[in-house]
Parts: sequence; C-alpha cells; structure tokens
Amino acid sequence: MSELPVDFEQVEALGISREAYDEVLDIVGRIPTMEELSTLLAMWESNGRQQSLYGWLRGQRHTVERDDYLYTGSADHRAIREPRIKDCLAIAKELCDNLPLSTSRFPLSTGLLLYLVGNISTEFADSEYARRCLHLVDQPMTTGSHEEDCAYIDLIVGALMDSGMLLARHDVGHGGLFCSLLQWVGPLGFDILTPREVRLDAFLFGEEDGRRLVALDEAHESDYLLKMDDARLNCCFLGRTTKGRILVDGYDFGPADRYTGHTP
Repeated sequence: MSELPVDFEQVEALGISREAYDEVLDIVGRIPTMEELSTLLAMWESNGRQQSLYGWLRGQRHTVERDDYLYTGSADHRAIREPRIKDCLAIAKELCDNLPLSTSRFPLSTGLLLYLVGNISTEFADSEYARRCLHLVDQPMTTGSHEEDCAYIDLIVGALMDSGMLLARHDVGHGGLFCSLLQWVGPLGFDILTPREVRLDAFLFGEEDGRRLVALDEAHESDYLLKMDDARLNCCFLGRTTKGRILVDGYDFGPADRYTGHTP
C-alpha cells in the first residue's frame, strides 16, 4: 500500500466525501496517506457504518470514557489487597531488575512533560505483576483487544511526531506503565502522579493494550491538548522527566539506575 500522501480525487472511489476528507486533514494535520485513510475506513466499517464517516469521526470516542476508568473487576480480583505506594517500590524493583533500555530515541532532557494516550488500565491480573508478584496462574480477568484503538492512536501520535509537536513516544508493554516509563526514559528518572479512581497496582503495573506514552515540552502542551480533543482521544498527564530520580505521588523510589543498572 502506498505511503505517499494522496489528494481527494484519489480517494473519492473509496466512498469518502469532501467533508469527511477535510475532517481527516484537520485531525491528522497534514495530507494523509492511503494506508492511514484505509485504517480509518476499516475502523468506520466495524464501528460506525450506520452513520457517515464524517459524523463518526466527529462523534466516536476511540477509548473509554473517564467514568469507565473505575475498577469493575471480578470478586476474586477485587479481593486482592491493593498495595500502598511504599509497597510498590519492592514490586517495581522485582519487575524492573536489570531492565534493558529501549532502543527508541529519547531526548535526554529534564522537565519534559509525560502523557499517557489511551486507556488508563484498570486490569492487572493478566500481567507480569500478577504472575511474578501475586503468583496468579488462573487469571480471573484477561485484557481485551484494542487493535482499532492502537491503529488510531498511532495515526494521530505519528502525525504529531512528524509535525515536531511531540519529541518521543513509546508503547506501554511488559511491566505496565512503571516499567515502560523506566525502560523508555533510560538514565533519566520521572516524577508522576497516579489517579485516585483506579487501583494503584492496576495503574502502575497493568498491561492493558492500546496505550502509548508521549513526551513533549511545555511550549507545545496547549496545542497538543487541542489536537487530542480534536482527535477525540483520551490522554492523561503523568508528570515530568527528572535528573535521575523516580518519584510516584511524591514518594521517592530512589535513583533510576537502581532499576536499570545504568548511570545518568
């Protein structure tokens, strides 16, 4: 499939109206490629065929609403004691011991803003944390599939990277948000806040799909938030990069190299 940008005449045959095409231009911030348009069409076919593509882009929420962040897991899941913030230090050390650094480029600068794009995880049972720390074999829950969310998030985040609005991005993978942040920022540390609506272990160590981490400088924050709103994507402010230390809700987790073995 071509990676070259396409104009409106080339996509009329796909059934995309001028109105819908202009909406895509506004969301992406540039002329989209045929692959990007095909991704949007596939999502529309599975989720919003009952309305126009334009109407669907305007109204479709691609990730959960804020009220859906509240934990609604099974009784078995709910019965597991939620760790306190100081308990998470030992969990993080076990999960992140000798964690390899990411090969993706990260600008080595303190004070960068860190955001999570996509769902806030309310699940932890199907995760490294559940297996290694809770020793769960038969998980009471499994994470759902968010392939369509991932495709849409990557489309928008990729466009913002190309425009220079975002400085770096990274997937949330094994070890959840905490380990992914640590692996990504490398010798830098981070100072983040956790939401009160969800379990602490689910937020820090849950491995729900369909989430990306992004970094930007403060000068671009207002424009970034407007783009997220235009694209109808949830995003959660996490915190900032630091000079080699890790803090969660103000609790000092120590130097980053305690977990990675790399010195800033």
